Amino acid sequence: MPTLNWIGKEKVINHHQDVPYKILEPQYTFSDGKESKKATSGNKIIHGDNLEALKSLLPEYEGKIKCIYIDPPYNTGNEGWVYNDNVNHPKLKKWLGQVVGKESEDLSRHDKWLCMMYPRLKLLHKLLANDGAIFISIDDNEQANLKLICDEIFGIGNFLTTFMWKRKKELSNDSKNISIQGEYILAYSKSKETQLLFEDLSKEYIEKSYKDKNDEFPLGKWRPVPITVSKGLSGGGYEYEIKTPSGDKHNRLWAYPEESYLKLIEQKRVYFGVNKKGIPQRVIYAHESKGQPTTNYWDNVITNKEGKKEIIQLFGGNDFNTPKPVLLICKILKISTNKNSIILDSFAGSGTTAHAVLNLNKQDGGNRKFILVEMEDYANTITAERVKKVINGYGEDKKVIEGTGGDFIYYELGEPLFKADKMLNEDVPLPKIQEYVWYTETKESFKAQEENYLLGTKHDTAYYFYYEKESLTTLDESYLRTLKTKAQQYIVYADLCLLDQKLMDKYHIVFKKIPRDITRF
Repeated sequence: MPTLNWIGKEKVINHHQDVPYKILEPQYTFSDGKESKKATSGNKIIHGDNLEALKSLLPEYEGKIKCIYIDPPYNTGNEGWVYNDNVNHPKLKKWLGQVVGKESEDLSRHDKWLCMMYPRLKLLHKLLANDGAIFISIDDNEQANLKLICDEIFGIGNFLTTFMWKRKKELSNDSKNISIQGEYILAYSKSKETQLLFEDLSKEYIEKSYKDKNDEFPLGKWRPVPITVSKGLSGGGYEYEIKTPSGDKHNRLWAYPEESYLKLIEQKRVYFGVNKKGIPQRVIYAHESKGQPTTNYWDNVITNKEGKKEIIQLFGGNDFNTPKPVLLICKILKISTNKNSIILDSFAGSGTTAHAVLNLNKQDGGNRKFILVEMEDYANTITAERVKKVINGYGEDKKVIEGTGGDFIYYELGEPLFKADKMLNEDVPLPKIQEYVWYTETKESFKAQEENYLLGTKHDTAYYFYYEKESLTTLDESYLRTLKTKAQQYIVYADLCLLDQKLMDKYHIVFKKIPRDITRF
């Protein structure tokens, strides 16, 4: 498989493992149309570096995100608007200097962009569910490079397609006498379990693919679907002879057993062609259809111009040059999520993804949850503010847009779990430390236990985190007698251990020293 090399690659391919783990600190909950300190929502808006934020999401969300949509910088070099669409951002330049080192001074614009994207994509891959999909907006500046690093990270066999969407209707001489009307959305799955859904039937598709109702098939527009099976296909088929109304006979491998076929005949669900002697096909009505396959060319979605109008309607002005329209994200969500999916956008910008999630939930009664990450200072004043307006309703006079309802918690990235000297940061709340340790051991979300110091049990192993902020803890026989959970093996974290090795072997006890033996990920 072709791979892409660039200056600094060797420094960033595993950098996601070195990113400090920071806790998420809730600032407020927006619910019932107002802010409060009540932290009860599955929706999150996080202000902070998205690389660190993605790392902080792992204990709760690894392998649970059904759909990721990101609209990263296109690396055009344009510095004149609020979303700084290049890789010369001061925070990024500082990061490159720390991670890549002196080599970063020689990096091209494309090298820097790839160094920025690679570790973020690695963490997004971890967060994506086995049946999930990621969609990435991009244009010609980095499309080829993005395709190659996604092939490397997600696997070339998990490439779904490159969607092309018509981002503007007007012709304009953008460069070299070419009008750039389209952009790309690269789509990858996590595994072969991913199955994109059919789209709703469009009027155009129905007109093109379905026949008008008639006396034989009176329940609306319909179309015939083959029920034959090719020889040699896995799953086989059912072989028997079918006699047509005209008297012709067909002996084939059929998709249905004979009793099921006879039931279709009884229901007047079989079409034998105009002359009544063709190979039988099953009749499906338009109103029963699961939908139509999605095409990789999207010319039926509103354009960036409408996306700008949405921002103006929300805020009275437009500081975003090319905001994505809500309907574009809704289209992605319709083919990639169910009503209870979790959706992540780590380049949140103005918050279009949350807007789309809330709109879709209102349309179909879904309970989808969103997670947004935005590093810029407008995370609260624009990103979160937009979501508040969508929830409450917005607009003027007769153009008022009804609110969707919903809620979210606004977070800031907080303290790192480990200090520079590799000691535990005692300012971090104990439940956050427990959550981290439990995740490193089990890759599962932490749930508080009734028994003191017990993190939980898995595969007949009990995990204890014997930690006190103000004093040293010691694993000894006195502490052992306090354990209440019965298990075949015990893993106990503590500051010290005074147990004899024979005793530990006898009771299948594994000691892990705090903080030395806490895994970093």
